Amino acid sequence: MAKSLLTTSLSARTKLLQTGVSLYNTSHGFHEEEVKKILEQFPGGSIDLQKKQNGIGILTLNNPNKMNAFSGVMMLQLLERVIELENWTEGKGLIVHGAKNTFCSGSDLNAVKALSTPENGVALSMFMQNTLTRFMRLPLISVALVQGWAMGGGAEFTTACDFRLMTVESVIRFVHKEMGIVPSWGGASRLVEIIGSRQALKVLSGTFKLDSKKALNIGLADEVLQSSDEYKALEEAQEWLEQFVSGPPAVIRGLKTSVCSGRELYLEEALQNERDVLGTLWGGPANLEAIAKRGKHTK
Repeated sequence: MAKSLLTTSLSARTKLLQTGVSLYNTSHGFHEEEVKKILEQFPGGSIDLQKKQNGIGILTLNNPNKMNAFSGVMMLQLLERVIELENWTEGKGLIVHGAKNTFCSGSDLNAVKALSTPENGVALSMFMQNTLTRFMRLPLISVALVQGWAMGGGAEFTTACDFRLMTVESVIRFVHKEMGIVPSWGGASRLVEIIGSRQALKVLSGTFKLDSKKALNIGLADEVLQSSDEYKALEEAQEWLEQFVSGPPAVIRGLKTSVCSGRELYLEEALQNERDVLGTLWGGPANLEAIAKRGKHTK
């Protein structure tokens, strides 16, 4: 009986929220393997992932000679890391930061210059929107630790995280207008959700340099960290994140999934999805243990 109540036909929108599903495919004129072959031609840097026993992952954008700008290979590696995180069942949280005390300066200009046709630009946009949307939908609570500069695509990446922490000297800047384009990795749409349409229009059209104080005032940053040292700031970020990921992985992941569905689905679909997530937890180990403990506390 209970199982039948949890079984519903999923709409196309609901299916998009399932792990490993991308926004674009061949029906949209997107051919992922062809894009991958193009991106392979632009090496440099790496995307490094450390999965810790406490359920917090550390994703490092590592191309310090170019302020951690994304090379083509790094874009491919980001997708690989996202797939790895989709399969990390013990994961609860994720911190994204850049090597050598800076976040990310966007795309490597060598790749940008070589991919200058509208067709290439759209294909690259679809690839990165796919990747960052899957990243955003991970059942992990994610934090962007912004040290130094987050510009262009780097600024867009911060919006794919659930939270943004900044050091005192750090700056977020959407420089796309000065490059004669608009955000193409989904950053404009996500920015509207985070700070509202009026503020987003100001930030994008004014190409504002958002220091930590300004970013905090408009709601883009969630907190300004005390330390500007690369490693101490990372420790602070982990301590900050731990308050939200304490507890069983299944519960934390369920909460993130429920919030994602509430953000992206129609109300009826979101309610159904929330119900289905509950069905995986109600009467489970974490639920029964919590009930037993509460019973003891009331005695």
